[in-house]
Amino acid sequence: MMADEQEIIVNGTVVTGTIVTDTTVLSLDELCGACTVSSEKIFLLVEEGILEPRGSEPERWQFSGDSLSRARTALRLQRELEINLAGVALALDLLQELKQLRARLARLEGAESRQ
Repeated sequence: MMADEQEIIVNGTVVTGTIVTDTTVLSLDELCGACTVSSEKIFLLVEEGILEPRGSEPERWQFSGDSLSRARTALRLQRELEINLAGVALALDLLQELKQLRARLARLEGAESRQ
């Protein structure tokens, strides 16, 4: 079991999982395992700029917890909608921008309601 793995009981069954946060650091092998893909698939995501690992060589690459979410979304878009990697990169950037704009709007609406 990894250091962050936790066990819980759900309907009488023991479920083991890893809690991933934005501060979680994953190796290439861990990211591949979490996404159930080969390292070649992750290399393609890195080449396209979808993922940005820390480290100069694949053996030393480190990915953030956010990279796991981004990789899973990218792979799902590619698999389910048959979007090419350039399109996936654009879609992910637009989704991130939408998320930021919604958060900004929520903050502005919250500030306005306090006045």
